[in-house]
Amino acid sequence: MVNTKVNLCGIELDNPVIPASGTFGYGYEFAELYDINCLGTFSFKGTTKEARFGNPTPRIAECEAGMINAVGLQNPGVEKVISQELPKLKKCFNKPVMANVSGFAVEDYAYTCRKLDECDQVGWLEVNISCPNVHGGGMSFGTNPENAAEVTRAVKAVTKKPVIIKLSPNVTDIVSIAKACEDAGADAISLINTLLGMRIDLKTKKPVIANKMGGFSGSAIFPVAVRMVYQVANAVKIPVVGMGGVSSAEDVIEMMLAGATAVEIGAINLINPFAGRDIVNDLPAVMKKYNISNLSDIIGGAK
Repeated sequence: MVNTKVNLCGIELDNPVIPASGTFGYGYEFAELYDINCLGTFSFKGTTKEARFGNPTPRIAECEAGMINAVGLQNPGVEKVISQELPKLKKCFNKPVMANVSGFAVEDYAYTCRKLDECDQVGWLEVNISCPNVHGGGMSFGTNPENAAEVTRAVKAVTKKPVIIKLSPNVTDIVSIAKACEDAGADAISLINTLLGMRIDLKTKKPVIANKMGGFSGSAIFPVAVRMVYQVANAVKIPVVGMGGVSSAEDVIEMMLAGATAVEIGAINLINPFAGRDIVNDLPAVMKKYNISNLSDIIGGAK
């Protein structure tokens, strides 16, 4: 028998597999396809203080080994997430869920996190300071250590639950930003969010996406994600949640060897809606193949 359990900020997960925010909705849509309780948990759709329609369409551009999106954090706002989305989720998911939070000002982050912190269903607050396809917030907080620390402190001041700060790869020094968040009280770091990408339509000679640029995700970014997870995990003392191009149980193992305690899967959910279930099912066999009996033992094992 192999042991797939891991502990993320004091909460035990049956396995480290976590569908990433923006690729799994609020969960109940996927629950129509399979029992999502097989997952470690999942990070629900990015939530803001006020409702957002998002960016103009088209929002998606395909590319080799990945995709570019500029959805723009479309969501109904935190009040409706709490009153409408979470009750629906409760009917099909009986584990703590990860709440993903975005904002356009420090006060926005604090307000939304305080509201979600009061929800029994929420186990962790994943604070997204790294979204590359919205204007006036998101990534602007995640590219500067001082700004990242300011958001972290503001959220920690109004919450009791573990706070996970989600970082952008679109920086020159990821470690300094991660350490600033740790020093400001973050309980964990998650990375990477999408890279900034663009496609141009040869027929129209114009950008494919109305927003011109968007977040590039998919298997092509996996080596970049592994590198950044490795760098951050070796620089901070708090847990790291790894993500970026993960599409198989082997990728989960590799990300954990780089230093991830848990691993989020993103774009693969849009290609194969059963990906989370399949990766969870494949993990025991892959562990046996590589002589791993306890997943938690391999965290940061690649020295």
